[in-house]
Amino acid sequence: MAENNGNVYTNLERKFHDANLLRKMRVGRYDAGNELEYSANSLETNEVGKISLKIEKFIGGGFAGQVYKVKLLKSELKSAHLKIGNFYAIKILIPPSGFSKIFRDAIYWIGFQGPFQLQVNPVASRAGALWQKFIRRAAKIRFGNADYVVDIYATFIDKTLGSCGEISEWIEGRTWRLEVDENMDQLKRWQQNKETDKKRLGSTEYREKKTFMKNFVKLLHDVGGHEFARQYEWSTCKSQPNCLLRENSHLVAVDFRAGLALLPFLPMSPGDFKLIFMGIFRGSLVQFDRGNLRTLKTFINKYPAKFSDMVSQFAELEKMEEIYRNSVLDITHNFFRLPFSRKLWRIMLTNSITGWKIKNLITPNFADKIKRKYFIIFFLFLFSLLPLIGKYFIKLLGNSNWRKHYLKLIFDWKYLKKTIRATSAEKAIIWYRDERISEEKAYKISSSNFTFFVHLILSLLPIGLHNFFTDKAYFKEKLWFIFVRPIRLYFDANLREKWLLEMVEEGKKKHILTDEDAKVIESQLDEPYIQKYLKSLAVHVCTLPITQIVSVLIAIIYVLTHPEMPRTQSWSIGVGIIALFQVIPISPGSLARGLYVLYLVIKERDFKNYNIAVFLGFFKYIGYLAFPIQMTYKYPAMARFMAGHWATEAVHIVPVFGERGALLEHWVFGIFYNWPLTIRRQMTEHAKICTQQKPRNWHIPIIVIFFTAIFGSIDFFCLNKFGHLPHIKNIWLFGIILPALLGSTITLFAGGHKFAKRIVLAVISGIITAFFYSIISWKFGFIDEIFAETVWRMFIFAVFSVIGALFTEVKLGDPKYNKI
Repeated sequence: MAENNGNVYTNLERKFHDANLLRKMRVGRYDAGNELEYSANSLETNEVGKISLKIEKFIGGGFAGQVYKVKLLKSELKSAHLKIGNFYAIKILIPPSGFSKIFRDAIYWIGFQGPFQLQVNPVASRAGALWQKFIRRAAKIRFGNADYVVDIYATFIDKTLGSCGEISEWIEGRTWRLEVDENMDQLKRWQQNKETDKKRLGSTEYREKKTFMKNFVKLLHDVGGHEFARQYEWSTCKSQPNCLLRENSHLVAVDFRAGLALLPFLPMSPGDFKLIFMGIFRGSLVQFDRGNLRTLKTFINKYPAKFSDMVSQFAELEKMEEIYRNSVLDITHNFFRLPFSRKLWRIMLTNSITGWKIKNLITPNFADKIKRKYFIIFFLFLFSLLPLIGKYFIKLLGNSNWRKHYLKLIFDWKYLKKTIRATSAEKAIIWYRDERISEEKAYKISSSNFTFFVHLILSLLPIGLHNFFTDKAYFKEKLWFIFVRPIRLYFDANLREKWLLEMVEEGKKKHILTDEDAKVIESQLDEPYIQKYLKSLAVHVCTLPITQIVSVLIAIIYVLTHPEMPRTQSWSIGVGIIALFQVIPISPGSLARGLYVLYLVIKERDFKNYNIAVFLGFFKYIGYLAFPIQMTYKYPAMARFMAGHWATEAVHIVPVFGERGALLEHWVFGIFYNWPLTIRRQMTEHAKICTQQKPRNWHIPIIVIFFTAIFGSIDFFCLNKFGHLPHIKNIWLFGIILPALLGSTITLFAGGHKFAKRIVLAVISGIITAFFYSIISWKFGFIDEIFAETVWRMFIFAVFSVIGALFTEVKLGDPKYNKI
């Protein structure tokens, strides 16, 4: 919405500038169409020249910075790579999100006791870029092609955002496609370096990326880029998007700028535990982007001819590294030097001035005034170390316009009103860009103080809630979407088709779906089973709120029916009830969904076309993928897309680890989609083995008697030990484990019976065992509520007997066990 109308930004910016405030307008990021001019420093020739760029697209932003696709309009640099009219990528090393910046800077300050150097220190930015140049050359030597590493051309300073930046090669590429694979058992063996069946081994893109990143990490360590390797460590579970597949080509490493420092006491991913110990072993307690120049020099000396044209760049890197590492206190590395090294303090204080100037905390004139006055710089440096308030103290002293602006706010009523009006336009730009407000609302906010303050308060809420409370059309749309649309989807075939086509378009944009698969899906829309599938999917959508509604109602009923309990305790239990409903495997919503699928089986007398969905439908979360998995062989393109769409959309809500292309996305797709396919394949193979055996029933009475005797023994023990017989809820652990073992044993010795018959035998055996157990309890003296207790036992034993049988069937499907 926001990026479609650049006029809104232009008009609101004009409103801000018309106010003629003494302070500059705060800019968080740029928008498509913005033209930028920088004084760029070439990495090839070290020359400085002007370049002009036009923003084509905002790609995204994280802790390390914000990335744009740009078009080069003008360039004074004599570079064979920077050509007018070509597209490039720029990364400005400041996050677009205020929260991300605060968190990133806080972590960095804890680790190095200074500001985030890649943002405020051109030397640090250039050192990282030069490292990337050497890594690229090393990749050419090791892999035969430098293009396995993205090329970088120049560094610059963005005075508007207050940050260093870099311009590099634009890569037309993607992360990975979620590949359908019914041989996950083979993939698992491949990951464990065990022998595999080459004909069955799939997940090609996944395996190629994992192999490439493993080899690339080894290369980074070989050239001394130990901490750069963290960007490509597979076990961090978030490094995978840093490696893209060039269109119709090969993999390429694209990101060498870390966002968060790795503190020894704050691992933020599974792989960080290993990296922390490796760093300590190297003598680096806090890790970020430190490289070992001696290791790099050793690598260069092995291939002198390959690096003959980079001698001057290595000399520059040595110089940049020395200045960079001496620009912050960094107690873990400089502890013994801090009291004695004048050179360290001179570099640190000099670069502090540079950083304050880049961040617009001080003016260039003020910087020139204090350039040689180290006592004043040291005084300001000490204040800069104060969290939160330090930078404002420096700005108060070093930025006269900023100081005058806030003094004038206190003493000039008219200026205060102008400032509020200008600030409302400034905030409206941010909210419009974030899609919190509409175009009409943006103009209204910039013209009405009351509307501005209302939205200022509501801006603390998530974007959806902000819209919900302030946009009447959005409010109605969401209510319709939640309560009316699912019902209409069930009854309106045209709406269902439109829904699917919208998802297909979205899938193509996100690379979950190829154009070929999209055409196949569109050609199948009129087929009866597709319509039946979409109808069932509408039922799934209708069941989404059931669990939430039921859990809240039960929590409220509990609180109301326990007035004697302290309010804090009763409400805590109520919240616990709601939380419990979110994690239990079978919920009211999933139960309703499973019963609907069971209804279809009975109504259509068709088990074959629902044999997976009828089981998966009863389970929470995974049940939404029941039909995509069911449709795999008949409609593979549709199944592949829908499974990828539903599974990955759910996982993308996870912060950091839920990023598109990260390992969690692939793991969820595998666990919810590929593993069920693998299990079905294994069970089919097991069924073929079973056809060579004779069906067996003789074991059933023996097993029923055995488990009945166990439960009878439990009753006998409780009667003698405690003086009363237990309800099933009192021995719930036995009520789960023993029926599951019963079902498992029944199917284990069933021989040549078909799968459905095995499950039925497990259910019947569980019910009979529960019945005989209740007779024993009655004989022992369990008279009150015996009927209700018997019903509960039959239900519980039947359910867990089936679960035990299914688990055993799955295990028997595994080649390791199917000889039983």
